[in-house]
Amino acid sequence: MKPRKRSVDNLSVQELRQILIQKQRAERLSRVDQYRRTGRVIRFAAQPFPTSLDSLSSSVVSEEEPPAETRRTRPKGLDRALFVVEIAAVIGLVFVLVNIVNVLRGLNNEVASLLQQPTLTPTPLINAVVLPSGHTPPDGTEPVRFNEGEIPEHLRPLVQSMAALPIPTPGPEYAVRLQIPAIDVDAPIVQGDGWEQLKKGVGQNLSHPVQPGQPGNLVLSGHNDIFGEVFRHLDQLKEGDEVIVHTGQRTYTYVVQETRIVEPDQVEVMAPTADPVVTLISCYPYLVDNQRIVVRAILKP
Repeated sequence: MKPRKRSVDNLSVQELRQILIQKQRAERLSRVDQYRRTGRVIRFAAQPFPTSLDSLSSSVVSEEEPPAETRRTRPKGLDRALFVVEIAAVIGLVFVLVNIVNVLRGLNNEVASLLQQPTLTPTPLINAVVLPSGHTPPDGTEPVRFNEGEIPEHLRPLVQSMAALPIPTPGPEYAVRLQIPAIDVDAPIVQGDGWEQLKKGVGQNLSHPVQPGQPGNLVLSGHNDIFGEVFRHLDQLKEGDEVIVHTGQRTYTYVVQETRIVEPDQVEVMAPTADPVVTLISCYPYLVDNQRIVVRAILKP
């Protein structure tokens, strides 16, 4: 005769607890069997099956969760290894970026050096054979005249052709007056430095015309012992003396930098310059006139 099934209401608390323990044990054995079949066998020391719910709960927790020390050790070592790898990757990336920047900078400098034009240095004027203001000394034996003896014979036709160049009409920015307070010079400036122009005062060379105050070499010539002796005391100028050039609109002040004695064919003193300068030229020495005195002054800031 089969035992009659009893309803849950007819079971005592102890019986219900025993039934629950048996079901949990069956589930545990089934889970262990499944781990064994899949190769995930958990080895542990044999211990009696718990007889109460509290001991069963603690046993299930200890079985499903690995020890705290094991949980921390393995991920911590892996995290440390990953951290080292990340740091190495960042350092490698920075190194690559620095190398790229250095390579680009080197390429840019190389291209810039290739594109940079060489600095051009002033060259002597090819259409000037001798320095202006040359003349025979006034010794009273014969009239004073332009000294052709300073010009090589084969170049005299060239000098004569340049003397026939037209004189430009002065504009408002052209030099019209020269003052040198240190030697009491106050003279008009005319365009051109030929024989006829220098009879009227100080002449501006037209081979490379430069306006006062502008970058370049403003070349002014005058006689020292004839036609008013406008540059009679040019050799008395000292470094720091002022040379004042007037135009129709403004006044420009230059400061003396140097004085030189040169030969008549040293035309390089008339070469163009990058800075705004004025060059004063006259025959030298007084009443001899076989050389030139050259005074260079630079525009005052």
